[in-house]
Amino acid sequence: MTKALVIKSSVFSGQGESSKLVEHTVSVLKQQIADIEIIERDLGSEPVNHLDGATTAAFFAQDTSDLSESQQSALALSNELIEELKSVDYLVLGVPMYNFGIPSTLKSWIDYVARAGITFRYTENGPEGLVTNVKKVIVTAARGGMYQGTPKDTQTPYLRDVLGFLGINDVKFIYAEALNMGEKEGAVHQAHQQIEDVVSAL
Repeated sequence: MTKALVIKSSVFSGQGESSKLVEHTVSVLKQQIADIEIIERDLGSEPVNHLDGATTAAFFAQDTSDLSESQQSALALSNELIEELKSVDYLVLGVPMYNFGIPSTLKSWIDYVARAGITFRYTENGPEGLVTNVKKVIVTAARGGMYQGTPKDTQTPYLRDVLGFLGINDVKFIYAEALNMGEKEGAVHQAHQQIEDVVSAL
């Protein structure tokens, strides 16, 4: 069975514009692939805790028997998130722009799935990504202003870099921009069309 992992990261949860684009993507995926299974993580309603020293130590621990209850919980969540990521064919990310960056909750999700020896490793030839199952990532990026292709768009290069570091290199960005500049209807319509074109080519 084909599987897709869907990550929403808007602070407004399902009401965010990026989340609505994700929902459209899921709808089109279901039309395109009848038996697709959707795994959803809404980081707005169920955020992943930000990384701290104790959690990082738990991720690197060789012996987990001495970990505190909170460390055990964080490690279990990390393992669960990684298992989800390694089980799917497609990844859909809903990404609003907050102060020129990705939401901190999405960064936390990345911190929990980017673990040395599990989703990447260092070799004598450099880093090697170990997540080889994901065929394509669809990023629905919602912005109030217009930033695509400018130095202020830090999201696109960062997400390409970190996903590539994990071994996921086929990443398609779909932008809905100028949403707070009177261009919302046209931008959303154009994004919907791009989503349909991308999914139809899967």
